[in-house]
Amino acid sequence: MVSITIPRVIADLLREKAGKLGVPIEELLLEFVTRGLDPSDVARKYIDVAAEMLGQAEDELRKGDLRQAGEKVWGAVALAVKAHAMYREGIRLESHVQLWQYKSKMAEELGDWVRGAWYAANAMHMNFYEGGADRKDVEEALEHARRLVKAVADRIYAERR
Repeated sequence: MVSITIPRVIADLLREKAGKLGVPIEELLLEFVTRGLDPSDVARKYIDVAAEMLGQAEDELRKGDLRQAGEKVWGAVALAVKAHAMYREGIRLESHVQLWQYKSKMAEELGDWVRGAWYAANAMHMNFYEGGADRKDVEEALEHARRLVKAVADRIYAERR
């Protein structure tokens, strides 16, 4: 992970905007900096950040911060869905509704287990705001997320092999 120092006003705006959209700040920034790139490059950036977010989720879990760990799980899964949509169809998913709808297309291609990964990630997103999940809940959601991120990464990077 890399740290960047920005003025507090900008950081507050980023937090506010990300909160309104229901996405982690990392995802908000990624959306901005990938505008105009080739769809396959955007898909690779999405899945690379998703993989990094899984590592962050593991770190937060080790620290005992279940809310932050779960939110990183949510971010990783959301980015995996976005990566798949960008790679397969060249479309940028920008809302929770679009993510919910597209996960069904992914499930058709990858298998119904995708729905379980999606549901687990959504539970982690809700947990970020409301709490209530225990360590085992977060660990299981993280396992689902790992499987989804790996499946999407394998497809996106297959053409480079």
